[in-house]
Order: sequence, then structure tokens, then C-alpha cells
Amino acid sequence: MLAGRKVLLIIGGGIAAYKSLELIRRLRDAGAEVTPVLTRAGAQFVTPLSVSALAGQKLYQDLFDLTDEAEMGHIELSRAADLVVVAPATADLMAKMVGGHADDLASTLLMATDKRVLVAPAMNVRMWEHPATRRNVSTLMADGILFVGPNDGAMACGEFGPGRMAEPAEILAAIAAALSDGPLKGRHVLVTSGPTHEPIDPVRYIANRSSGAQGTAIAEALAALGARVTFVTGPATAPRPRGVQVIEVETAQQMLDAADAALPADAAICAAAVADWRVTSAAGSKLKKDGSGKPPTLDFAENPDILRTLSTHARRPRLVVGFAAETDDVIANATAKRARKGCDWIVANDVRPETGIMGGPENAVVLITEGGADEWPRLTKAETARRLAARIAEALA
Repeated sequence: MLAGRKVLLIIGGGIAAYKSLELIRRLRDAGAEVTPVLTRAGAQFVTPLSVSALAGQKLYQDLFDLTDEAEMGHIELSRAADLVVVAPATADLMAKMVGGHADDLASTLLMATDKRVLVAPAMNVRMWEHPATRRNVSTLMADGILFVGPNDGAMACGEFGPGRMAEPAEILAAIAAALSDGPLKGRHVLVTSGPTHEPIDPVRYIANRSSGAQGTAIAEALAALGARVTFVTGPATAPRPRGVQVIEVETAQQMLDAADAALPADAAICAAAVADWRVTSAAGSKLKKDGSGKPPTLDFAENPDILRTLSTHARRPRLVVGFAAETDDVIANATAKRARKGCDWIVANDVRPETGIMGGPENAVVLITEGGADEWPRLTKAETARRLAARIAEALA
């Protein structure tokens, strides 16, 4: 898929820059041609010689280099590639992209390019969670910028959390998806996945047995067909999908907020097992036994209905797909849910314990559409995802 493709790789400043050397190697092994651009900050972490040697290409660094401008001007450089990749993408670089700055070679190339741009953020967890960064990410996503990562993990600064740059294999998969000529190229699909956790007190919560495995498989199948995927996940045990933008949430309200922020989208696939109820006032301290033998009194409120909200949204995706995990009368209950929620399709399955589906490797679904019920055979979750992704591609064609 990458043989003969041209990638312009901008390496920002940060300790994660060392991963970009491995990314260059993997890209070249896959047959891609890599033209490297190293920022002044990036050169503090990797050397120009190592970058150029691994790429087997001339390295570009200075906007006002007369030789470089004579050989290949920055305008031509910005448009000669099939894809522009920024890895690592620092908070500063992303802020420049949002602000339209063009005060060095990297930012000027990003302003001048007419090609798709994929960024792999890397920064301290507090910087990633800062409101300014969150606003910038939302703006870039709305502008059509592709994201891969960041991941949770240990930071060089000693802290732990989101902000760690995606691994080279993940970025490679995202590049392949971005360059795919699949039927969903140019489409943006929102996928929700996993359970939600609704807190009772600081150590207890309401949840369910969803592993998030089916949602991960769906996101990867859509990306393989060329879609730009925004993956909003609760605290799932399944690995996160590669080559997509992952947004981690905990509660139903957080999931709704993230889904709303991801719009507009061509399709929304609501595969998450969202808790129907939450405790109205979660305790600030751990609830303890008082010796009376009586359980604490918990007051519940209904959680926001994410599927119905997206189905009736002013920026409603063209295709909205919900999921129905049922333990009896699967087709009847799922058909009623489709009408009640206002979505286009419902993917229903029987999750009685004896089926082994909830948390298991396989699924057996019924696709409920306006045309009726289409029962699929028992398949692996990956096969189910590929089959659903193909149907989505047909619907959006």
C-alpha cells in the first residue's frame, strides 16, 4: 500500500523524536519515500545526520536557506508529497497550525500544503489536558487534520497519563489508512465504544461487562477502508485501535460531550455500552458500613441518551448506527429501539451469559434497518466489523 508513496515527515521537538527515526525505517521498509524536515527544537533530540542517513534523502531545516530554495522551494516541498506527517507534534506546533503561523520551515510547509496532514501528538500529560490544547485539537480535527494517539503511558518527566506519542507501528498504520484509496476515503466516522463508569464514591462505580473489543474492531475496519475515525471509548479492557484518533472518557456525559465535539461526521457508530443510570450525587469519600446492617441510600438519575441525541442532532450524521445488547426477544426489542431512538440501523445481539458474546471473541448479530432484519452468522468480532464496515461504505457511497 505504501510502495512508491511520498511522505513529508516533520519532526518536532520532544524526547519522542527518537521514535521518528524508527518510523522512517519502517516507512522505507514498506517502500515509501521519506523527505524529512527537522525543526530547530527537534534537532535538540535527534541529529540531522541520523535523520538524513535513515531517510536516504536531503534533510530540510531552514526556511531561508538559499540553496534549498533554489533546489526546491518550500511551496513545492509542501506539495510534492502524498501526505504530510508531523511526529512528534508538540503543543507549540499544533498551536501554530491553529493560529496559521508561518515563522519557520515546518509551520510554513503546513500552511502551504494542499495535501492531507496527519499529526502524532506528544507532550506532558498536563499540557495535553490543558484547555488550550483541547481547543486546538478540536479545531484541527474540524479542519480535517488526522490524528494518531496520543497514548497513555509513562513520560520522560516521570508523570503518567495521555500525551505519550503513538508507537511507530501505530503511526505507520495511520499513514497507510490516510493513503488508502478505499471506499471510505475522505469520510469521517465517529465510533463510541466500551463501557462507561458512573461513580458511586471515589472507589466504586456502576459499569457493565463490555470489553470494547467489538468497537475496536469496527474502528480498525473503517480505517482500513480509508475513513478518518474518531474513536471515543470508555474504560474498556480491549486494546485501542491503531490508525485512528482515540479519545478516552469515563462517564456517559463525558462520552456525549466528546461525541458532540467530534461532529460533523458522515456516520456515527454507537457501539458503546453506556450505563443507563448514574448516581445523582456521588459521595466525595468512601461509603462505609455504619454497623446498622442497612445499605446506603443511592438516588439515581437517567444518563443522557447518546444515540438519540446524535440521531436528532442539528448536525446529524448521514448514517447513525446503534447497538442493542439483548437477553430476550432480540429482533423485536431491537426493532422497537430503532424506532424509539430515531437512528438508521441497529446492530443487535443476544448477550445471555450462555452465548459467551459479552466479553468474548465472537459475535452473532442481527442488522435491523428500514428494510427489516438481516441475521448474520456467528463470526469473529473482526469479521463482524469488516462486514459492517462494508455495509457502511455502501450506504455512504
